[in-house]
Amino acid sequence: MKKFTKWVTSSILISILSIAIVLIFTLDTTTTEIVRKIRPEYILAAFGVHMLSFIIWGLRTRSMASALGHKIGIITALEIVISSTFVAAITPSSIGGEPLRIHLLNQNKMPIGKATAVVLGERLLDAILILLIAPFSLLLFHGIMSNPTLDIVLISGELLLIASLALVLYAVLRPQHVKLAINVLVGWIIRLGGKKTGNKLYKLSESIDREMDEFHKSIHIFFTEGRAGLFYGSMYTVIFWIVEFSLLPVILLGLNQAPSVMIAFAAQVILMIVLIVPLTPGSSGVAEFAASTLFSFFVPANVLGIAVVAWRAFTFYANLLVGGFVSFKLLKETELIRKYIK
Repeated sequence: MKKFTKWVTSSILISILSIAIVLIFTLDTTTTEIVRKIRPEYILAAFGVHMLSFIIWGLRTRSMASALGHKIGIITALEIVISSTFVAAITPSSIGGEPLRIHLLNQNKMPIGKATAVVLGERLLDAILILLIAPFSLLLFHGIMSNPTLDIVLISGELLLIASLALVLYAVLRPQHVKLAINVLVGWIIRLGGKKTGNKLYKLSESIDREMDEFHKSIHIFFTEGRAGLFYGSMYTVIFWIVEFSLLPVILLGLNQAPSVMIAFAAQVILMIVLIVPLTPGSSGVAEFAASTLFSFFVPANVLGIAVVAWRAFTFYANLLVGGFVSFKLLKETELIRKYIK
């Protein structure tokens, strides 16, 4: 429980401290008037937009699982994706959400190999889309974004994204090499750990081999008889990010601003690349400072702090609250959650 509490507390405290710093440097005498004139209907609409993105995500998971021959209801799919946002919000690069989704799909009688294919397939679709539109986003910001530190982080994030994508694609195309590497690693550990440890690892290695075969078969299905699932998964991916990126323009409308939708979308694409760099739990601190830097190019200084707070409230704190509620409802205890954030 201490490990779990540490992750949650660290994530929230870093975020609160970062927000406080952003507000200190952006608030001025006009802030009270800006807050007084906030249009609550747009803030409610922003929350609705964020919740709609969960529904689209759930539809994507359901369609991709269906392509592999496993039917799951939309409510179940929604519970799976929403619960994963809680663990994602307290782990670097949101990496904790994937293992939890795989586990929950497995609990719904989907083999781990197929569940992994669905979850990694979603991650791949997201990465491919972001990589495709990143050059256009950078082009829009070319000439106005002259922050060397942010440039370095951006390049690091893009390289990490490309490397992760290449690694997963290699595992898909050459599963035998991945299995060989795992077996070599297990053999090395057995020599160090002795016979007792070796027997356990040998059984684990056999299980990994079976699941790798299942994963490879599942990927093959996506490109053959399951092409419809991959097609709908791709369509849902595009719709998901359009909806999720619409969050910021809606927030700005609520703050009585007239945002450039294209620039707002481009900023969030670049932000997603920055957040790939696994620096802090839930990217706390990184998200707030990167957002304030990127948003400052099209959001007035006296509105910037409030805009960042509102954006983070929906993309981080709402995920913690809603995702946490659903997670504890599904898992009933923290043991399984702790397992995925170690």
